Amino acid sequence: MEFLAGEGAAYGYRKLTVLLRRRHKLKINKKKVYRLCKLMDVLRPQRKIKIKHPKRLANNRVIIDSNQL
Repeated sequence: MEFLAGEGAAYGYRKLTVLLRRRHKLKINKKKVYRLCKLMDVLRPQRKIKIKHPKRLANNRVIIDSNQL
């Protein structure tokens, strides 16, 4: 819990799994760490995917076939 405390904690369940394996020499699976984090309600909400570029529209074209734009 001390690794997850604080506002700037950038530990998800995958990083937490690596940390537990390396520092504490635990044989633990990432799925079990995810399940425990979910049970303790410490998971952060997932990020939304940002659209990098807008979709191009066919303005002055007559499209009669696929892959013409």
